[in-house]
Amino acid sequence: MGANYNPASAINELEMWQAETFDPEAIDKELGWAAGIGMNTMRVYLHDLLWQQDAEGFKERINEFLKISEKHKIKPMFVLFDSCWDPFPELGKQRDPKPGVHNSGWVQSPGAKALQDPSQYARLEAYAKGIIGTFAKDPRVLAWDVWNEPDNMNNSSYRKLEPANKVDLVLALLPKVFEWAREAGPLQPLTCGVWKGDWSTEEKMTPMERVQVGQSDVISFHNYEQAAELEKRVKWLQRYKRPLLCTEYMARGNGSTFQGSLPIAKKYRVAAYNWGLVAGKTQTNLPWDSWQKPYTDREPSVWFHEVFKGDGTPYRKEEVEFIRALTRKGK
Repeated sequence: MGANYNPASAINELEMWQAETFDPEAIDKELGWAAGIGMNTMRVYLHDLLWQQDAEGFKERINEFLKISEKHKIKPMFVLFDSCWDPFPELGKQRDPKPGVHNSGWVQSPGAKALQDPSQYARLEAYAKGIIGTFAKDPRVLAWDVWNEPDNMNNSSYRKLEPANKVDLVLALLPKVFEWAREAGPLQPLTCGVWKGDWSTEEKMTPMERVQVGQSDVISFHNYEQAAELEKRVKWLQRYKRPLLCTEYMARGNGSTFQGSLPIAKKYRVAAYNWGLVAGKTQTNLPWDSWQKPYTDREPSVWFHEVFKGDGTPYRKEEVEFIRALTRKGK
């Protein structure tokens, strides 16, 4: 059990990993809070532009992150590519958060320009093989999530900026990414999580979902709904007879909670990664609807994501006590 992790000091994965803003002290502190309530894994996003910018430095910083994680007995899953939020990533200083808006600075990997330019695919291949190849036999790495929500068109945020044929482009590229990843020879399993729609039968699944599940060594999925919906989807995916990992859940305002989801996950032996650990520059404690109505003049009635406030105190003490009880992590 763990969380999707980005330091509170970083607005996105570029700010997390670039040399100027990489913050091992903050990472050490925050992973310590996670370990203190029994979390033993994190889902962590990488980015292709970081490899292009400084491959050797990027690998060194990942290694430093793994040293910190190992100290806290946390095994991360790394995410290579991501179709969510801003389709125009840029290296260098990242923009400041938009006041009152959820995940206002998160960026896609690859961006729309690279996705539409086959001449850049060799660069993406070098990144995927380079990262996985470097850590292919590293016992500190749990798994590789090759592409987050590959067919997400960001309808509530950046839809007008997306390539019209984005899904077709990703559908053609995703099998190649799995191929590149396997050619790097990892001992760790590969996965790509399904996140919407009906997975109850092969016939009801989209072509993208069939690639995602068919190519995965372990089956991962997202669920931001109530406990009954989570249980239904777990049962759908049990037919594959593979380990199951719920790599995103817990949106309080949407009815997805620790108290509702974690007993289901434990019952069916499903790994569970809630979105967000510490409230910070991503502002994912604010609801999704903040894109339409920014929370500049009011506080949300309930935090959407995140476990801890910036000073390490829990947002809800009863939640962390519940998590500790499930993980048998004493105070």
